[in-house]
Amino acid sequence: MRVLVLGAYGLIGREIVRRLGREQMSVAGLGRDAAEARRARLDIDWLVCDLANMTEPDAWAEALSGVDAVVNASGALQDGARDHLDATQHQAICALISACETVGVRRFIQISAPGARPGSPIAFLRTKGLADDFLRASALGWVIFKPGLVIAATAYGGTSLLRQLAAAPVVQPLLFADSEVQTVAASDVAEAVAIALLTDELQNAEYDLVEDDAHSLRTLVAEFRAWLGFAPARLVIEAPTWLGFAIASLADLAGRLGWRSPLRSTSLRVMKNGVVGDPTAWKRATHGATPIKSLRETLSALPSTAQERVFARTQFIFPVALATLALFWLASGLIGVARSADAAQLLVDTPLASFARVVVIAGGITDMLIGSGLMMRRWMRAAAWAGAAVSISYLVLGTAFAPQLWLDPLGPFVKIFPVLALTIVVLALRGER
Repeated sequence: MRVLVLGAYGLIGREIVRRLGREQMSVAGLGRDAAEARRARLDIDWLVCDLANMTEPDAWAEALSGVDAVVNASGALQDGARDHLDATQHQAICALISACETVGVRRFIQISAPGARPGSPIAFLRTKGLADDFLRASALGWVIFKPGLVIAATAYGGTSLLRQLAAAPVVQPLLFADSEVQTVAASDVAEAVAIALLTDELQNAEYDLVEDDAHSLRTLVAEFRAWLGFAPARLVIEAPTWLGFAIASLADLAGRLGWRSPLRSTSLRVMKNGVVGDPTAWKRATHGATPIKSLRETLSALPSTAQERVFARTQFIFPVALATLALFWLASGLIGVARSADAAQLLVDTPLASFARVVVIAGGITDMLIGSGLMMRRWMRAAAWAGAAVSISYLVLGTAFAPQLWLDPLGPFVKIFPVLALTIVVLALRGER
């Protein structure tokens, strides 16, 4: 059997690929980032495509060549610079389903979400629900799985957010602390997909993939703290809703610049309603032979080492470090341009004196461009390297033309070194998965 897996290097997708590989299935993975596909280290055929550009059935002809079944494990939390939910979660998937009917693909597995329905006010759930409805009405043999909060060794999305919250020192901040959540291991989702592909008994049905018991978010985060090896919080503070959504609005803005923070408004709206399902149908369909692991069983099966603790802590550090560095360059440029006449006085006794103000203004504009580039994910790496190069240039040229600034009480040259160190930090932490 040849299976096409959408989102094959994602949180759930890579687990599915590994599980299908153990069944000796031929697997093709579809994703839009070739570099991410290479990093996933999955020995499968890769198709590099952006779902947003595949909203017509004809666009799927090449991807479906020789394919017997499709697993859709793709998804995005909300609209942003890199994500367009209606195109990727609704239009593209409907086009794919139509193409499957045309070319004779016989089975389609859809990874949806609890609460997904066409009328949902939350775009993530609405677009998933629209695709689910289209699949139900199709002529394919279909299965819709609705996993709870997915926990995996890979830290991304909700599982990344839980690690981040659990790393808060001493005081544990929470929102919607009493909201109920049921979890599922990514490996259990992959197992369910494998069963659905290998048997005809589960077709044309949908199943919630959730553990038996629901946990409050307060309990869930406490379990993650214990699993990571962090001391229990001395104090739990439930932040006001307005503050949480104010922070989420900043994360939404970052999303427009290409960043995918797990703490966006969609996360909060989903968490406010809870993430719960009913495991009864899955138990009945599998006769209880494939139980969903409990939260503690899931965590006990995952590594909890220094790497996990470092990751959890750095999730707080990265956005602060990046914002600090970007604002530093923006402020440096703005002040330099606004006070160009004063700044030019520092070069009066140097060979640059005759065009000192031009040099200062050009430097200020360069600084502002670096700061702006750091804020946009697409340009962040290039801007960080440019900032490092400019910093070193300032140091070298400044030493050559104005060495007295090494003894300046405000230390303009000395301050370049912590800027370079902060640049190294943001470059090291910039990965999402």
